[in-house]
Amino acid sequence: MARLACDRNGGRTRLRRLYQDGSAKIRMPAVSADPLEAVLINTAGGLTGGDRLGWEIEVGAGASATITTQACEKVYRAAFGRAEVSVKLSVGEHGRIAWLPQETIVFDRSAFARRLDVELAADAEALLLEATVFGRLAMGECAAQGSFHDRWRVNQAGVLVHAEDFRIGPGIAATLDRSAVAGGAIAMATLLMVSPRAEDLLDPARQIIGGEGDASAWGVRKSGKLLARLFATDGYQLRKRLVPLVELLNGRAGLPKLWSL
Repeated sequence: MARLACDRNGGRTRLRRLYQDGSAKIRMPAVSADPLEAVLINTAGGLTGGDRLGWEIEVGAGASATITTQACEKVYRAAFGRAEVSVKLSVGEHGRIAWLPQETIVFDRSAFARRLDVELAADAEALLLEATVFGRLAMGECAAQGSFHDRWRVNQAGVLVHAEDFRIGPGIAATLDRSAVAGGAIAMATLLMVSPRAEDLLDPARQIIGGEGDASAWGVRKSGKLLARLFATDGYQLRKRLVPLVELLNGRAGLPKLWSL
């Protein structure tokens, strides 16, 4: 488990509290202006059955933070049980968070459950991303069997504004191969933006996404949300579109320093 809390102080976002336990570590590259950048590190090198990993991020009023990971998280074959990851994000008034971890790579016969819970103040903003690659084609690997569950709950001012559950397994490869699911694609991403600017960015987002995915936008209370889904034949092809899409939606904050093609 690792926890980070930050506040706006002296004209910029500064660290208020940092807690680290076990294999969960957080490092912060030196930045001269907002947002504060934090890098999440799992020193165990991956996850397997029975592992539990938790991240908690608190962004105070008027503060801004970008959270990413040192590398792709790997979910290995599980001999028993499942690996579980819990993420809790909270953002205060006029605050902003960009949750931008690098891809999760799922190996054959793995078992994995991830939960993302987000609490936003009425005028807070968030950019949330989870990208997953089922197997590594370049290594001749296929995630044929396993179980995968991704659960999101996003609340703003105490009201649920986004909820979804994605489950696949035990026949992962066979399910992804179906034309009504992914048509053989093994890499996919979901990106959610909660901001008054969301609807204005819909058309440029769709231009970046192209034919392998789509995006929609809605007005939500006094804010708005943009939801984008992308799929690709491998992780590299997915990232080629994710990079410009994150740059577009993350505004002046741009891309985390550790991201690259």
